[in-house]
Amino acid sequence: MRVITVLAATDELAAIVFIDIAIIIVVARLMGAAFRRIRQPAVVGEIIAGIALGPSLLGLLPGDLPARIFPTEVRPFLGVIAQLGLIIFMFIVGLELDLNLIRGKERVAAIISVTSVVLPFGLGLALATYLHPRHDVIAGFDAVEFLPFALFLGAAMSITAFPVLARILTDRGMNRTPVGALALACAAVDDILAWSLLAVVVAIARGTSLATLPTDVGLSVVYIAAMFLMVKPLLARLGDRYRAAGKLTPEILAVVLIGILVSSYTTDRIGIHAIFGAFTFGAVMPRKDTAAFFHELLERLEQVTVLLLLPVFFIATGLNVDIRGLGAGALPELGLILLVAIGGKFIGATVAARAQGVRTQQASAIGVLMNTRGLTELVILNVGLSIGVLDQSLFTMMVIMAIVTTVMTGPLLRAVYPEKQLQRDIAEAERAALGIVDAYRILVVAEAPENAERLVDVAVALVGDERPAEIVLSRLTTHAAGGEVSSGLVAELAAMAGSMGALNAQARRVEGLGIPCTVLSRFSGDIATDLLAQSASLEADVILLDALAAGGPERRGFLHRLFSGASTADVAVLVDPAGRGLPLDDPRRVAVTTGDRPHDDAAAEAAVRLARGVGAEVLFVDDPAQGRRRARKTSTLVEDAGRLAPSARSVAPSRGVDAELAGHAADRAVVVVGIDAEGLADGEYGLRTDRVVAALGSAALVVAAATDQARGGLAEMIRRLERRRSSAQSAEADGSGARTEAGATAVGDAPGS
Repeated sequence: MRVITVLAATDELAAIVFIDIAIIIVVARLMGAAFRRIRQPAVVGEIIAGIALGPSLLGLLPGDLPARIFPTEVRPFLGVIAQLGLIIFMFIVGLELDLNLIRGKERVAAIISVTSVVLPFGLGLALATYLHPRHDVIAGFDAVEFLPFALFLGAAMSITAFPVLARILTDRGMNRTPVGALALACAAVDDILAWSLLAVVVAIARGTSLATLPTDVGLSVVYIAAMFLMVKPLLARLGDRYRAAGKLTPEILAVVLIGILVSSYTTDRIGIHAIFGAFTFGAVMPRKDTAAFFHELLERLEQVTVLLLLPVFFIATGLNVDIRGLGAGALPELGLILLVAIGGKFIGATVAARAQGVRTQQASAIGVLMNTRGLTELVILNVGLSIGVLDQSLFTMMVIMAIVTTVMTGPLLRAVYPEKQLQRDIAEAERAALGIVDAYRILVVAEAPENAERLVDVAVALVGDERPAEIVLSRLTTHAAGGEVSSGLVAELAAMAGSMGALNAQARRVEGLGIPCTVLSRFSGDIATDLLAQSASLEADVILLDALAAGGPERRGFLHRLFSGASTADVAVLVDPAGRGLPLDDPRRVAVTTGDRPHDDAAAEAAVRLARGVGAEVLFVDDPAQGRRRARKTSTLVEDAGRLAPSARSVAPSRGVDAELAGHAADRAVVVVGIDAEGLADGEYGLRTDRVVAALGSAALVVAAATDQARGGLAEMIRRLERRRSSAQSAEADGSGARTEAGATAVGDAPGS
């Protein structure tokens, strides 16, 4: 009978836990969605949802609803679920801590990070002298000693939430700027410093005496050494297993989950906290060729963690937050906490950045970003509560600080670093990287690196012998919407890095031909918009892309946005359904349609450039039905083209333009077609152009003219070539003269002697 009663009680508790979790999920999702609408991270809304379900808000209603909905008997069960969510979140944090982010910025990032940790840590120690006498007695614990209290408060003030910071940067596009890259590097270093510091603090706080501290530290060092020297090489096999299977199998996922749990148990037994084991296990996961593996792993873990486990953690936190119980006397303490937390991070990071030569506006942006605390701060505060360093009132004030510093990041960042300045910095960074000069510049959109070679061949032919000239290989990657607790950025960076090998190989091939070539790669929320902005900032003459680059049902809309939005660059599209490329190695001729539209003039220029680059004849396919005026223009085209290409002539087809071009295409001719702008809304490239392309059955180059550029035809191309050649010759003569003068001075000869 007693057994039946116990089972019935257990079933009743389980039922209460189930309905509690359902309530938590509903409120968390609603609050997360609401906060996304006001441009705040969803996780902030979910944290506030947890607080709202506790005594701070729900407790204001009659009937003691928090105690009725979340009775004391079920809270231990919710606590276990919350701890599971906590360690999986910490694994995600460790997984995203990629030290490659620091590469090339080690010195500057280290100085800014150390300063942004040391200053708030020191201010936290000073604040502890004021707060300790007021919060040194905690129910269930003896009086808290000053040392662990002060060290913990300093560590809590020093934290920056890397996942939230990375997501803010990615959403704003700041990861494409030097200041964004530097902020990411600083946050990565900050994570290492802060978590290491916190581990020491927890070891001190949980130790029975200072005599046990060397043992705890020694065991921690042994554990970390074993993880990096023994476990990390074994985990590298997971990547091999994933690549062999082509997907995340249950066995691989099971190994990861077992590793998280065992590592967490180990660090808890050592005397630090379980979260450090989960974090370390994520940090030692293999980094080589694991982009797809990480992406799928994060996707699986976040589904259960974000939807189920972390909302329970938020309510477990919220039940310990009682804003009502603070009273007016706590306001000065809360004000000091906010002042130290915000001021220490902002001043430390900003001053250090300025000392390293970062401009004032960008340095201020780094100071604002380093104040992002988010869920990471909440994790640390719960550790402090669990080890008996924080009492409930101080815990409540620190949670408020975590929320305030996270919520303020977005608005403050937009204030100190507005959108116009951001776009200018993006353009300036790209121009500085390329050393923009008055050169013929082709922007090659290498969305599929494996198809880049065909586009690069076309770009090289278009450049020909014109100097100065430059080819830019650009890869824009659409970043995922992102998880709610992870940035998603590190896995995408790894995926991007994995595709860069092919592009760098193409760049080396182009430079071997004497043409400067640069590879640009970045994330994009809207590829068409960002591509047009990139073209303008680089002062590109041509945007060259594959017809399949846009992919999927939105391809036509993507291409049309480029055609209508390219104000200063022609858009050339390689239409190549067979994937063989244009016959540029040994073409019989370059055939191009003629017409009176700007797109026809742009197509004529592209055809002449190709013919000039590969040493072929230009054939203008004219339509005699267009009359004498058209014939006179064709005659001028042939004359101008003859000055640029080996030879040029025109032909008036008797069987129609489509059939004429198809015949030349079958006879190894390169075909160039201008876009039919008037019929663009009715087809892929306009009715006339679509008909021509369909008749070819082979590759062709389809060209749209820049919308705002006044074109002067081939005559303008001749003038540009002569102007650039003259500038290059003048620069060479100036350099030669300077060298001659220097040499004459060295031997004591007067100039002209």
